[in-house]
Amino acid sequence: MTRIMMTNDKINFNSVADIERIAVIGGGSWGTALAGRLAANGNDTVLWAYEPELVAEINTSHTNSLYLPGINLHPALACTGSLEEATRGRNIILLVTPVQVMRGVLKQLAPHIAPDAIIANASKGIELETLQTVSQICGELLGDDALNRYVALSGPTFAREVAQELPSLIVAASRNPVASGRVQAAFSCPCLRVYTNSDVVGVELGGAVKNVIAIAAGICDGLGFGHNARAALITRGLAEMNRLGQAMGAQAATFAGLAGMGDLVLTCTGDLSRNRTVGFKLGQGMTLTDILAEMRMVAEGVKSAESVYHLARRLGVEMPIVEKTYQILHEDKPARQAVIELMARDLKAEG
Repeated sequence: MTRIMMTNDKINFNSVADIERIAVIGGGSWGTALAGRLAANGNDTVLWAYEPELVAEINTSHTNSLYLPGINLHPALACTGSLEEATRGRNIILLVTPVQVMRGVLKQLAPHIAPDAIIANASKGIELETLQTVSQICGELLGDDALNRYVALSGPTFAREVAQELPSLIVAASRNPVASGRVQAAFSCPCLRVYTNSDVVGVELGGAVKNVIAIAAGICDGLGFGHNARAALITRGLAEMNRLGQAMGAQAATFAGLAGMGDLVLTCTGDLSRNRTVGFKLGQGMTLTDILAEMRMVAEGVKSAESVYHLARRLGVEMPIVEKTYQILHEDKPARQAVIELMARDLKAEG
């Protein structure tokens, strides 16, 4: 079986390395795509899914018609509906559940996680009730030592394209280079290139804020405001992301990389973006209730708009695009009026 190995800081795709035993928690499109990639790379991988019918389908047909239709999964990928079974004996736990339910899932996982297991997270958002990132939630529930084994995964990646083995790049961020290196090695293959990074806060914030800006970009497109407006919104959205990151101790360079600008551009422009789709339909006049009723998968930006807005207010960070997006989503402000108010703000120097 072809495996990969880290050798002198380089990845050799044709060498045999220790097989990682990995649990992927979350059977949505992203969790399934990542689990399929890990299994295809030769890792002993089990996926946890909530829906019993989905567990049965993945184990028998090697497909996920609910969240990733038309994709054939690697036959070695196993699926279970038991969190205990999924987690037992695994040395990497990859979290891919919606951030707003992450705390409840972690509480159930905690008793079964090995004390030396790496905790990786590929979900993007900020918990609304506490305004905490996933790393902060993990530290609270699993202890400070877990943060030494925590890895944040993010970057410009649509689940379907990763599952189709189209060339993609992501970032694995950890304050522990051994942990990020193991995650890098487990995922890396000719169609998926993984970079390591030490800025966990920046990578997590980039993944959360970009979803909010993507909704705003979709609104602009739905209103028919053109390419100029979208490009300006992406650029100023990046500035807001950077301001929040600086206030929380992130590194500015992170927001110029894959987890910042890269993910932001993809989510604001790609037709596969759920968050951009929500914004586009809002711009066309649909109500948020009707939009969400049509969607099976979660658009994290809807909740993140609220949590990022309140986090920015708590920290005294100016984020006008986030503020207007929050008002459109949660205070029923007309989208066109919000754009007019953004354009009418006091004139100032760029920064």
